[in-house]
Amino acid sequence: MARGTRNNAVLKLGGVGVLAALLFAGGLQLASADTNGGGAASAAQTVNCPTVRDKLPAVPAAANAQVERELANLDEEIARQNERLARLAVKPEGGPNFVNNAILGPLKNKRTAVLDRIEIAFNRIGAQRPNLDALATCGLNAAGVPSAVNGGAAQGGANGGAQNGGGQNGGAQNGGGQNGAGQNGGAAVGQARTVNCPGVQLPAVPAAAAGQVQAELANLDKQIAEANARLARLAVRPEGGPAFIDNAILGPLKDKRGAALDRIEIAFNRVGAQRPNLDALAACGLN
Repeated sequence: MARGTRNNAVLKLGGVGVLAALLFAGGLQLASADTNGGGAASAAQTVNCPTVRDKLPAVPAAANAQVERELANLDEEIARQNERLARLAVKPEGGPNFVNNAILGPLKNKRTAVLDRIEIAFNRIGAQRPNLDALATCGLNAAGVPSAVNGGAAQGGANGGAQNGGGQNGGAQNGGGQNGAGQNGGAAVGQARTVNCPGVQLPAVPAAAAGQVQAELANLDKQIAEANARLARLAVRPEGGPAFIDNAILGPLKDKRGAALDRIEIAFNRVGAQRPNLDALAACGLN
């Protein structure tokens, strides 16, 4: 992200879409074009799904890795649908039932399959099978209200924690963990690790840039969810050498975050606002 080339880049990247960070959960404000007040007119709705981690009984050690992987899948799906809702806030499509038919309905079906796999993980090792059927259906939060996510066991989960307008930045997932109470006494052996990315604190966002910034914040959250899902799979089936996570997960994540953060900066610059410097927020570690 060489800063010497950015002013020219702004002229060439006019309509770039944007993703991930702390739009509403951590104090980011939308400044109207003429008042600089904190309006949320362009805020996207987010999915409102029941949390699962806090509804589970104690997870047997033999089932823990698979359960963690499926919880990461649930969070990844929430991030994916919030990204779609963020795009809809920028460019609406479909009729009055579009969100139900294209987002919430398929989301329920995907969650049902994941929840069933969690139940089977208990049953397979002879533990009592929990009944999670009631947790499949999701609704919508009001615009700007963050989704609750399950998070990682090492951080005690992010149930009820902020996803920042659909994202995990500045609250649930970044800047020191994923919030919430511990999962039945803490982490079990073989649990998946999660990425630890800096929360993206932004100045007041001009109304003309709000939709694009929100879309990019949602993209950052999707990247975090995808990385955590991959780490959950590694906990079940390890692969690669000692540098595998750095080379295959953290390195590419830094590059993707760098591009998304650059597009957020460009969104400010394009409307004549001071361009924030977000370079230091690209690199992530592990919880």
